[in-house]
Amino acid sequence: MSRADKPTFPRDPVTDLRRIAFLLERAHEATYRVRAFRAAVHVLAECGPEEVVRRSADNSLRRLHGVGEVTARCVAESLDGHVPVYLRRLEATALTPLDEASQQLRALLRGDCHTHSDWSDGGSSIYEMAQAAKELGHEYVALTDHSPRLTVARGLSAQRLREQLAEVARINEELTPFRLLTGIEVDILDDGSLDQENDMLAGLDLVVASVHSGLRSPSDRMTTRMVTAVSHPRVNVLGHCTGRLISGKHRPESQFDAEAVFAACAAHEVAVEINSRPERLDPPKRLLRLAVEADCLFAIDSDAHAPGQLDWQPYGCQRAVACGVDPDRVVNTWPLDRLLAWSMRNH
Repeated sequence: MSRADKPTFPRDPVTDLRRIAFLLERAHEATYRVRAFRAAVHVLAECGPEEVVRRSADNSLRRLHGVGEVTARCVAESLDGHVPVYLRRLEATALTPLDEASQQLRALLRGDCHTHSDWSDGGSSIYEMAQAAKELGHEYVALTDHSPRLTVARGLSAQRLREQLAEVARINEELTPFRLLTGIEVDILDDGSLDQENDMLAGLDLVVASVHSGLRSPSDRMTTRMVTAVSHPRVNVLGHCTGRLISGKHRPESQFDAEAVFAACAAHEVAVEINSRPERLDPPKRLLRLAVEADCLFAIDSDAHAPGQLDWQPYGCQRAVACGVDPDRVVNTWPLDRLLAWSMRNH
């Protein structure tokens, strides 16, 4: 069959399945459910449209490893020209519409400074994350996989990080003018030092520093640890500063002198992250208002570990508006050249 003779259909089942997976991720649904749809996407994309049509017609789709009853039904509905029922239900229960001020702030965001891939504890490839960010309208997004100490999250050694930089360069060639920024979410160690070689940090576009251990340390010790970290010349963003979890496992806030930490952030031009993950929403509003009063910079980040989670930024926008954050103080409202001039200012 020639290219001109290839059949066309009112709907593309692969596109519909990708959209379902994206919306499930955005809704923070169970990982096994998301994987079912993403696995089917990969299998069907490899088959090609003609084989998908044939297998759907003779009911042999489910013989393919990775295609189940639900995904096969969605494919059949797509091929019939209908929006799959599963997709219709997800679209109907999507994010609550934002108020006007939050919508305006969301529209100003040009990118995201905190995301993860399957190189550490994310669930999707770097390319899938970058492609989803581009489709959301982002101009840039920082890839910030974990540093080596966080072994539970498959943190990147210096060597693995070097290998990742080569992959990022390859993807940037394909997706230009979209820009995938090189980065890391580096662990803040007990003494405030950073969990990666300084030479490696110096070569990255953007560095997020976060506390992931010893979260119940005494306030004075935690304060010193965080102030030391944000004083490091290669730190750009202080990630999820209290470490709290407000759903799921639930974890109380770390205790520290917020005024001292935010004063240090302001003095060193380090952005305080407004973490948009629904189980974090960190910092709490009372601390976010303190950071505003301290004249801090901010980064409204998704902390996405899957493509659909990139669309969590509206949660951060709502909190930023409620606490009086000036949009021009949000670094990811800036164009790329301004963002990089800021992030690389100490090079």
